[in-house]
Amino acid sequence: MKSAVETLDATKVKLTVEVPYDELKPSIDHAYQHIAEQVTVPGFRKGKVPPRIIDQRVGRVAVIEHAVNEGLSGFYAEAVRENKLRPMGQPAVEVTKIPALEGTPTGADGELHFTAEVEVRPEITIPSIEAIALTVDDIEVTDADVTERLDALRERFGTLVGVDRPAVEGDFVVLDLDATIDGETVDSVSGTSYRVGSGNMLEGLDEAVTGLSAGETTTFEAALAGGERAGEQAQVSITATTVKERELPTADDDFAQLASEFDTLAELTADLREQVARIKASNQAVQARDLLLAQLIGATEIPVPQGVVEAEVTRHLESEGRLEDAEHRVEVGEQATTALRNQILLDTLAENLEIKVNQNELLDFLVSASRQYGMDPNTFIQTVDQQGQIPSMVAEVARSKALAVALRKVEVKDGAGNVVDLSEFIGTDAEDAIEALAAAHDDESDIIFDDEQPTASEPTL
Repeated sequence: MKSAVETLDATKVKLTVEVPYDELKPSIDHAYQHIAEQVTVPGFRKGKVPPRIIDQRVGRVAVIEHAVNEGLSGFYAEAVRENKLRPMGQPAVEVTKIPALEGTPTGADGELHFTAEVEVRPEITIPSIEAIALTVDDIEVTDADVTERLDALRERFGTLVGVDRPAVEGDFVVLDLDATIDGETVDSVSGTSYRVGSGNMLEGLDEAVTGLSAGETTTFEAALAGGERAGEQAQVSITATTVKERELPTADDDFAQLASEFDTLAELTADLREQVARIKASNQAVQARDLLLAQLIGATEIPVPQGVVEAEVTRHLESEGRLEDAEHRVEVGEQATTALRNQILLDTLAENLEIKVNQNELLDFLVSASRQYGMDPNTFIQTVDQQGQIPSMVAEVARSKALAVALRKVEVKDGAGNVVDLSEFIGTDAEDAIEALAAAHDDESDIIFDDEQPTASEPTL
């Protein structure tokens, strides 16, 4: 098989492929076998109809078409590998020549020719990582931080008690809601509990319920958040049946013994201070990661395949039933473009750093992802595998690991000029080497993040 690549622009190429008859023949043989199992010819058992009879009854054209459709994806994939392309979308395939329909063609008469235009990952140049310096926030644990965490713990052990006063932020109000459009009731809810200030129901509800006492009713206008008429403006009537506040337990030694493994409030408070410090240290690592990504993105010219963006935008809008929402289309388009630009940069960074993803790293990622979907890990992994999504999962792990490895090469300081050690969160090269050695001793094969990227789908005639 011969193939050539023509660069159409920074993100699109045209493959021209010529397949000799000998390489197409296995697909032709399989086409005869498949058709023989489908047709009924008097005097022959199914699956035993000779090719010459199939040519007479079904036609050689159908056989060649079946063979081309069957073999095309494999020839395309082989050409992609040979030319070290990184497809990012669905190829547009055009068959320009098929083998002659008579006999066993030789030479050019037996060749299959096709072209495939496909969007690919662009070649980009990432600036030197070693020259980058990052400044992150200082770690400063204040008494207010500790008090906030202690109050959150007290809230978990608090009790709701009814109050005879207007509702204020933080109160829990039991509401009856009735929504109407043009005088017609389109939705109603009774006895729902709502925490004032949470903002997780209708827009404008917090303002409407604040100051409402038990037994009082008020109305306001809001866009419906769900149902068949989601997004439409409705008149919403709300009645507060009860108003409750959360009564917190006293912060003392008894509470410390109730809420933790500590005997005294002083010990609990000291532990909470350490927790806050750990959280802020973790936030430093996240901040450094985001700053590094932002600097690399800002310093790198990254062409984005617009066809891939449009396909993702359409998929997203279809899933929401909002294909005609032009304003939302622009918003989703911007998000998709940013995500794709980040992906291109991180994939290139992973290659430059020769990132490898071992089995344990992939397994940890899959288990974590299963929790996000609320699925059993084994069931989730089997589902992902059956859907052919393992390569994309490997790529996700490699992107995250690439940023972590890159951070090891960057100078990170806090606002006071102190060097920040992020090794607890991003690991070290030595740890990676030990893990790789252990994997080799266990005879576990590493999964290498290579040039091949999953494509949207395989081409057909």
